[in-house]
Amino acid sequence: MSKKQREKVEDEVRYHRAQLRAQVEQTPDSSVFDHTQTPSSTDQLHYTGYTYGNEVGSYTYNYSGQVNAAATMQYDISADFVDSTTTAYDPRPSIDHVSENNLIGSVVTTDPAQISELLSKTIADAHARTCLYTTEHIHNMFRKTQDISKLIFYKNMAHEELWLECAQKLTTVIQQIIEFAKMVPGFMKLSQDDQIVLLKAGSFELAILRMSRYIDLSSGCVLYGDTMLPQDAFYTTDTSEVKLVTLAFEVSRGVAELKLTETELALYSACVLLSSDRAGLKGLAEIGRLGQAVLRALRIELDRNHSLPIKGDVTVYDALLAKIPTLRELSMLHMETLGKFKRSTPHLDFPALHKELFSVDS
Repeated sequence: MSKKQREKVEDEVRYHRAQLRAQVEQTPDSSVFDHTQTPSSTDQLHYTGYTYGNEVGSYTYNYSGQVNAAATMQYDISADFVDSTTTAYDPRPSIDHVSENNLIGSVVTTDPAQISELLSKTIADAHARTCLYTTEHIHNMFRKTQDISKLIFYKNMAHEELWLECAQKLTTVIQQIIEFAKMVPGFMKLSQDDQIVLLKAGSFELAILRMSRYIDLSSGCVLYGDTMLPQDAFYTTDTSEVKLVTLAFEVSRGVAELKLTETELALYSACVLLSSDRAGLKGLAEIGRLGQAVLRALRIELDRNHSLPIKGDVTVYDALLAKIPTLRELSMLHMETLGKFKRSTPHLDFPALHKELFSVDS
């Protein structure tokens, strides 16, 4: 790191340590919010230039109804990723306006309903901090007059260029998803190996869920950067690639049609992330416990906002659970299609994080 980068990181650490000293002790029953973690192995897998581990945090619910995350985040920032990790995302929670008295007067609770409420607020906060654009910005872009030349540019893009362009956009989203995962209560307490398994297996699925925020249901187009693109703008001459694009739009459109709140989408994303049936996981009991806690919080949130069934006796909750196998299918199709493309174009160099998460060598 340069001296300036190192000083910035050290300032962050000092800031959060000062906040931690103001926090109250947590109860054992609220252990789902305990983020203390000891890495399971000495080798650190680098995601977007920083390492896992060495993160201490606590989550409390204060009288003003705000969720405060105080955490020390130590980054190992490589030169290649400085911009994306230091400017695109600010890891410091927005607790600037919370007085020390409020922090000290935090509510420590063992009530399941209050814990679910706290979990919802914490995960919603993590989601809001790690989305590239707010819903307001996205909806403003939906209404904006579109530049036809940009649409023509993407439709005429060469096959290889389109893949690399999409891979770069996907990598940017996944950088935010990794940050989101790190702020999900309990995730950083899991073994490092399990964190990596969950991110490798679930990151594409979470990217598709986030894509649902960018779908304009009236036109069927997706906001891609600053341009609204129809589904066929991503079509190529390869049938499996067309199938991948079609299913990606179908799933993200299906989620968008459920009209989830940002909190509900955040909780659903956390549920998908904390899937205890991913191959290669070791801490199944802990991941299962975390997943169930998030699922309960999601159900409470949905019961509050979507009390009426959407069709027959099918609720929004039922519809979301039913989409999980399709998300898995889509993720597998992505890996198959990517593998086929990479074999035909071995000279192409994908973004480092993309290669790390979607390795098709094995």
